[in-house]
Amino acid sequence: MTDQGRAAPLVPSEEGDKTGLELGRAQGEALSRTLRHMMDQIAHDGREVQAGEYLVAYAVEEAEGMYVARDGELEWQEPREENAHIEVAVRDAADGRLIPGLEVEATVISSDGAEIGPHRLPLLWHPYLYHYGRNWKLPGDGSYELRIRFEPPVFPRHDKKNGRRFLKACEVTFENVKVKAGQD
Repeated sequence: MTDQGRAAPLVPSEEGDKTGLELGRAQGEALSRTLRHMMDQIAHDGREVQAGEYLVAYAVEEAEGMYVARDGELEWQEPREENAHIEVAVRDAADGRLIPGLEVEATVISSDGAEIGPHRLPLLWHPYLYHYGRNWKLPGDGSYELRIRFEPPVFPRHDKKNGRRFLKACEVTFENVKVKAGQD
């Protein structure tokens, strides 16, 4: 992950005093450590890059089961034909906090140029790492390209000094993404 070239730091204002901004940065630092754990210790592959005001990260694991909402209940669903799980985190480059409410799409491109997707990645609850993600059916083990795209968030922003941010869509392509297909 990168700490170099971060977006302009947030400055104290009527909405965000010095202590509050320090606490926000501490949230971002904790998320950074959690992402590093996921990418380095759990996932088969993962990286993070800065793209303007955003930090965009991915992690790839085997497909995994999860609860899905059906008729007002949560129902456990095992992967069917899916053999990979792609997780994406989009963070504020100024303080490292997760940006919620995005419509994240991803496309996987195989070595022969075949595109799988784009697929929407919903926000997923995880015991220690909220992320955008889903299970995928990929051709198998190998090296792929991963293209991640999202529009700017539509949520309102507090703070006249710091709130004019996240105005542009973002697209990032990661090359040489290592996939070890399987089910967890």
